[in-house]
Amino acid sequence: MRGAVRAAAAFSTFCRASPGPLRAPPAMDGVSPNGSGPPPGAGGPPRAGGALISEGRATILFPSANEVFYNPVQGFNRDLTCAIMTEFARLQLQPKGIRVILPGEEKTGAGSPQPPEDGDGDTAPAPDGPEAPRTAKPGEVCEGGLRVLEALAASGLRSIRFAKEVPGLRAVVANDFSARAVELMSRNVAFNGVGDLVVPRMADARMLMYQCKVDKEPFDVIDLDPYGSPAPFLDAAVQAVSEGGLLCVTCTDMGVMAGNSAETCYSKYGAVSLKGKFCHEMALRIILHSLDSRANCYQRFIVPLLSVSADFYIRVFVRVFTGQAKVKASASKQALVYHCVGCGSHHLQRLGKVTSHGTGYGGAGGAVGGCDSGGLLTPWLSPSSFKYGAATGPPVGPTCEFCQQRHQLGGPMWAEPLHDPAFVERVLAALESSPGRFQTEERMRGMLSVITEELSDVPLYYTLDSLSSTIHCNTPSLLQFRSALLHAGYRVSLSHACKNAVKTDAPPAVLWDIMRCWTKIHPVKRERLTETSPAARILSVEPTFQASFVLRDDANPSSRKRGLKRFPENPEAFWGPKARAKAGGGISPSLQEKRKRHQNKRTERTDDSTSLKNFPCKRFKEGNCSLGTQCRYSHEGEAPAAPQP
Repeated sequence: MRGAVRAAAAFSTFCRASPGPLRAPPAMDGVSPNGSGPPPGAGGPPRAGGALISEGRATILFPSANEVFYNPVQGFNRDLTCAIMTEFARLQLQPKGIRVILPGEEKTGAGSPQPPEDGDGDTAPAPDGPEAPRTAKPGEVCEGGLRVLEALAASGLRSIRFAKEVPGLRAVVANDFSARAVELMSRNVAFNGVGDLVVPRMADARMLMYQCKVDKEPFDVIDLDPYGSPAPFLDAAVQAVSEGGLLCVTCTDMGVMAGNSAETCYSKYGAVSLKGKFCHEMALRIILHSLDSRANCYQRFIVPLLSVSADFYIRVFVRVFTGQAKVKASASKQALVYHCVGCGSHHLQRLGKVTSHGTGYGGAGGAVGGCDSGGLLTPWLSPSSFKYGAATGPPVGPTCEFCQQRHQLGGPMWAEPLHDPAFVERVLAALESSPGRFQTEERMRGMLSVITEELSDVPLYYTLDSLSSTIHCNTPSLLQFRSALLHAGYRVSLSHACKNAVKTDAPPAVLWDIMRCWTKIHPVKRERLTETSPAARILSVEPTFQASFVLRDDANPSSRKRGLKRFPENPEAFWGPKARAKAGGGISPSLQEKRKRHQNKRTERTDDSTSLKNFPCKRFKEGNCSLGTQCRYSHEGEAPAAPQP
């Protein structure tokens, strides 16, 4: 406890020091100039209006005034990014003869994985020469290591964590356009003793990335985590990242991407979002589509490593490669979505088609022909062996075949796998070999385990509650419904984006047949259904086969059997987005206070009749208003007028 108090007091003195070159603080209990920082939990504000915040191995000063943005909810985002960057560093540095080592891996040898694969799926060559491989550890400058850009760094917490927790880094550029943020960032960098790795910059993020392209000094890793939409930065990012480099993008504008503002989604990402049960996975596929389409303008394409939907945001990790021939196949990786507004059935329509030796790919969204699981052309066939063209369609009629309702058209979106299963397994193995690195490690292990179980070749999903509510029946258990699909000969999995999701390669007709069989066991009160309702029309058809709901052992996923924390509850109320930072400082009201202040602001009434709107009400337009020519928008406090003759 004494060390924590002394650390806080020392940091307070450091922050009150006169302006000048920033230096690391003197050594003290729990704090050393080499960047170890104060121990987690070091309490006590260093000065009035500020506080110490510890996350991972970093401790930063954060002002109480909302001048610089910080959200503790994003701790899982930052933990996951550190884990992904560590495994990406292994892939990139091993061909250079650099061995990445984490704490606890020195004796186990876990830092020496199998030779990685390059962008074409081929094994990368081993380093030349008899020299023993160099080692890279967290907190050390690695010659020949990765150059990292955090384009929107704010307090610099993420960049400092990169420097102290991710091995194999040569430099980290922490950029922000706010002078106050850069000032605070510089203090935090100096206090944590990572000035040899982290370089604060004040610039427009887009101009900085464009300049790096002009100077031919691309970044190996670019992290975009803006407040809201990353759309303004995507064009610069896909150009400024190196060949095979890693692009990490966060989107927090989920209202737009989940279907509430489809027109805004199109203006930002070039795709129309739909308000369906699968909206969170569709949001992931929309941002991947946007990244790939922008990269295609420069003869580049993306390969997703991991795509996650968590809390109130989505996060994607993609590698960017260059190849004119493979860019031609990008159209076949995108698809439109036909979504029925009545029963929720959906169908995909690929935009392009790739043919090779009479095998088509992309026209029906089915089996891959001439492409591997990542959407890349197979290495044993040259690009000239393929023919590219427009897909045929549509896959649906004018109305839904099950409920005769209309379809909504969404997309285009990414229709290829969201994750690289081999890479996800590497991240899980690193978490096992070096436990205790992250505060959210338990949740990370649970989410990644569910991701490894997902059907990678099946876009979107259904939910049990939506299927049941459509036909107004009792909801079968997850194991019963999964068992029925497995008995019918189809594959099924969960989705990390929704705890009651059903991701399956079974067509919608099979799903509704299973639900019809379920209603035979648990009858529906059909007298309450209208003839034109989706439920009545679906149940009016007899099932084409008899579904079996006998439980199967393989219906229970491994992550569920092991009791992993797959879908944790929020640790506290209002666990979500925070208020935007204010440029001039000052305390910004919390979002819940803002919501309360604006609640019902358009329906409030006042006793002052002069504030009432002076245009006629709806009843006046229909010709049955009792106030006649004296009609107003509101009739409160008004005496009824005499009826007109």
